[in-house]
Amino acid sequence: MSEQKHPPENLPTHLFRQAVAQAALAISITDAHANILYANGAFSRITGYSQEEIVGHNESILSYRVTPKLVYETLWAQIQRQRPWNGLLVNKRKDGSRYLADVTITPVVNDQGETTHFLGMQRDVTEVHRLERQVQNQKALIESVVDAAQVAIVLLDDHEQVLLDNQEYKKLIGDLGKEPAARLLTELRAQMGDAFSTAYEKHRNIAAREVQIETPKKTTRWFSCAVSWFEEQDVGADAFYEPTRRHYLLLTIQDISELKRQQEAMRINSLRALLAEHERIQGLRETLAGAVFQLEGPLNMLSAATTMLERRLSSQGASNGSGDITASALEEAISKSREALETLRACIPEHDDETMQLIDINDVLVDVLKLATANLLSAGIVVEWSPAAQSATLAAHPAQLTNLFKHLVANAIEAMNERRGGTRELRIACTVLSDHLEVMVEDTGPGVPDELRYTVFQPFFTTKGAGKQHLGLGLAMAQEVVSRHGGTLDIDPNYHAGCRMRVQLPLTNGQARFPLHNPLPHAGEEANESLRESFKHGGSHV
Repeated sequence: MSEQKHPPENLPTHLFRQAVAQAALAISITDAHANILYANGAFSRITGYSQEEIVGHNESILSYRVTPKLVYETLWAQIQRQRPWNGLLVNKRKDGSRYLADVTITPVVNDQGETTHFLGMQRDVTEVHRLERQVQNQKALIESVVDAAQVAIVLLDDHEQVLLDNQEYKKLIGDLGKEPAARLLTELRAQMGDAFSTAYEKHRNIAAREVQIETPKKTTRWFSCAVSWFEEQDVGADAFYEPTRRHYLLLTIQDISELKRQQEAMRINSLRALLAEHERIQGLRETLAGAVFQLEGPLNMLSAATTMLERRLSSQGASNGSGDITASALEEAISKSREALETLRACIPEHDDETMQLIDINDVLVDVLKLATANLLSAGIVVEWSPAAQSATLAAHPAQLTNLFKHLVANAIEAMNERRGGTRELRIACTVLSDHLEVMVEDTGPGVPDELRYTVFQPFFTTKGAGKQHLGLGLAMAQEVVSRHGGTLDIDPNYHAGCRMRVQLPLTNGQARFPLHNPLPHAGEEANESLRESFKHGGSHV
């Protein structure tokens, strides 16, 4: 049986009236002058006016003064052209309260083309408007806070394309070039390896990590980077019953370059103080030991003379009062002198108990150059620093080795200061060989004569002269440090452009005591860049 279809004109008239009366949308019908002829129940609920109260009144009874006059002018211009108008009006209820109405007014035209009535439909969108404004305000607040933050913030989609950033991030673009986020994430991937991939795939947050970046100006910048994730539900209609989520990556970047420089300055100052104390103690030890050695010579001669005198008196076989008194006095003097020497020897400080550690000689040499930066710049010395291409790690006493190379660099600077004119170059090179590493310290000073090649390592020997208050202990202490590490220190006799000090330190000793499963980091661009920054001013370079 086929379904019978009724054309709209055959529908009962009362059905239209009932549909309008029962509609959830507020509906009113006015004459051509906007006088209300009919209002449904929803209209009464929104406005507070019953149908008896509102019929006969003009729609303007709902108008409120905050709605701009231009809106009403536009409304009338539109409907008088027999075109529907839709817009927002601030209306007033019977009790005086206001609400925001989403209004649609449609002209009703007769067969002669005349506008006889207006159909008005409205709904209260006050709460919707409030929520929209609240979201907008929160969005503006968040954007203001993010933009004013002192750290760079950037939001990336699942393809790592930038969706949102702040002013600090825009500054980074100017400093580091296009899309610093991509470079920083690449560094994080290289630094963390599989841990980054796992966190990325499972959308886990990554706590702040330090990342080093070289700028186009060849300067090094340090950043503390943290990664966090959040998800957004799809707002499309297709996802209403089947929600889909998209993940976004939030990268926060804090420039800690200045903090790193301050930390490095503090570390170098602490190292300088530590080395000064080591040097003071070592100098005191060498001075007292040298004094004891120098005093023991005459005392031994005096002791031998006393022994000879006693033998002579004994061989004469007769008592000699004055001789006995002399011998007794000499023995007493020798005894007191021995006691004084023992007291002086007891005052010699013991060797420090600095523990052996795994260190990279490249790092040690970088620290030495940093310590000597001021002197190198003031002397106009050009520095050529060639670190080992591989990790130059061994077990050693860090402070002692640092003092060793500090003495060698200081001697090189003094030697070049003695020569007037000519080039002033300091070359330091570290090379790792099969069983040992070798450090060359070359200068363009006057050099060391062949006849003094070994003498310069003797305690209290100096070519500086007493007027310059040199004790001649520097190379002696350097030789002792090298010997304590099982290495050698010598002057290359085949180098004639100045002086070349050669330090050789065994690797097997350190490797036997300390397995290299977790060596200290190899001196990298951070240290070299710091030196470049120091030496590129004042006529020196690396």
